[in-house]
Amino acid sequence: MAPAKKAKKNVESMNSRLKLVMKSGKAILGYKSGLKGLRTGKSKMVLIASNCPPLRKSEVEYLAMLAKVQVHHYSGDNTELGTACGKMFNCSVVSIFDGGDSDILSSKE
Repeated sequence: MAPAKKAKKNVESMNSRLKLVMKSGKAILGYKSGLKGLRTGKSKMVLIASNCPPLRKSEVEYLAMLAKVQVHHYSGDNTELGTACGKMFNCSVVSIFDGGDSDILSSKE
């Protein structure tokens, strides 16, 4: 029971960090604009939903590797990722440009 509780706590802390980024930092939701941010070098971190299609996921990971950007595989699906960002729609890729007051860029989970 302890590992499941720890996993839930990690998800909750990531959700709270993401909420703080959306409030105080700068983040872009969506696949196309996320790729644009990776190509221009503005992105600092990329979050990918668990149910993102494999081809799309590998393309984002490849561009992130070229741009030397952190990739976080979000444990929830695209609906949960969109909700964690405070939006009422699905989102499979979130690109963070500025962390704001959050410590999401320095965390290693």
